[in-house]
Amino acid sequence: MSTVLVQSSAMSQSENARRALEPDGEELRRLLDACSRFVVEHVRTLPEQPSFDMSRAAEIAATFREPVPETGQPMEEILQRLAPAFAKSFTTAGPGYLAFIPGGGIPVAALADLLACVTNRFVGVAAAAPALAQIEATTIQWLANLMGYPPESGGILTSGGSISNLMAVVAARSSKLPEDFQYGRIYLSEETHLSVVKAARIAGFSERNLRWIPVDGRCRILPDRLEQAIREDKDRGLRPFLVIGNAGTTNTGAVDPIPELLKIGRRHDLWIHGDAAYGGFFRLAREGDALLPGLEQCDSITLDPHKGLFLPYGTGCLLVREPEHLSKSMATRASYLQDVAEGHGIPSFHEISPELSRDFRGLRIWLPMQLHGLAAFREQIQEKLDLARWAYQELKDDPHFEMLDEPQLSIVAFTAKGEGEAASARGAEILRRVNERRRVFLSSTKMQGRYVLRICILSFRSHLDRVREAVEGLKQEARAVSERG
Repeated sequence: MSTVLVQSSAMSQSENARRALEPDGEELRRLLDACSRFVVEHVRTLPEQPSFDMSRAAEIAATFREPVPETGQPMEEILQRLAPAFAKSFTTAGPGYLAFIPGGGIPVAALADLLACVTNRFVGVAAAAPALAQIEATTIQWLANLMGYPPESGGILTSGGSISNLMAVVAARSSKLPEDFQYGRIYLSEETHLSVVKAARIAGFSERNLRWIPVDGRCRILPDRLEQAIREDKDRGLRPFLVIGNAGTTNTGAVDPIPELLKIGRRHDLWIHGDAAYGGFFRLAREGDALLPGLEQCDSITLDPHKGLFLPYGTGCLLVREPEHLSKSMATRASYLQDVAEGHGIPSFHEISPELSRDFRGLRIWLPMQLHGLAAFREQIQEKLDLARWAYQELKDDPHFEMLDEPQLSIVAFTAKGEGEAASARGAEILRRVNERRRVFLSSTKMQGRYVLRICILSFRSHLDRVREAVEGLKQEARAVSERG
């Protein structure tokens, strides 16, 4: 074959490849329009969508067990296939999702992700996109300021509380323990989130390195028992180094007495980590400082903006009072990065994070803040507190329920009245009946052998009308279960 023919064939193949992955302006606009129509219709119908729908979910899931397609399909057909996949699930973005700890997924954050993904700038090193790295650094400073941290503090945006807690454990280990850290001791309460246990394991600690501290009647860690445990471990030659303080537990929203933990920590030179993944943004409420006293003095804080700032899942944050602790625990050197080593005073996030390649997470916080303003978020978080207190007042005198505690944040936890297996069975039946109405979706937990029902109010789409439906549904179904015997 002649050189001319080879070149012609190569050019033709190159042009075909370019067209395959690079839609022209008109085609890109058509694709965006199709997705926009899908999104707008989804958001419009959210109030009417069932709170969850798992009918035929496994059957629909099975249709996606398929080989990779060799040729492309029209966007409209793809969206038509995706619609039932989205529908057959928990409606986590809807107003009736009051289970577990809701997120919200404010639509503007999706626009931020669209901009970030299409421009596809690399922010792992500051020199690659200085202004964008600064946007993310500024966003982290906003969050630090909201938590009461000093200007010199810092942090990193993560995929969520699990990675944030892992990084906090590693930073504490690096700061407080020698390289041989097998005798290190971590203190956590019976209500501490499971991600901390997982983080400890990944960081090289086993179950023997964990010391579980009991809680009081309001599910808060007992400081005197913590002090006792630390002294006992020191006498045994162990190395206490980290205390986890809960600023809003998953089960009940309990807030540990962090000021007392800080006193103990300073006395014994321990790292105090505030796990505020759920509760941290309640500092935006009118009484925020009183709800979470001492949080601003913790050595590190885990936050989940995909909870209390209503952002899409995958938006977490770790804050540290002294950023050099992150640098010490994470920084490494690579000669191939020497051309982008100078950040001109802007943080290079790969130096304080396990990640080098990462998405531009800061825009999905920065853009909503710019567009809506902080006041809108303050109003929403205050409403959630008020709604939880309202629900508590409505349920506390009902003869069929026993409240575990007055809400410390926005979780209302309660049981069916009675003792033992019979009460647990009634509680489970009430929950099943309420959820089957498909207007709200509630969840349960087990605490000290008791079956506990939970209402967690945190979605920006959940307002009084839907919380009232939840409360009325609980009362009606509790009566029905009681009358049935």
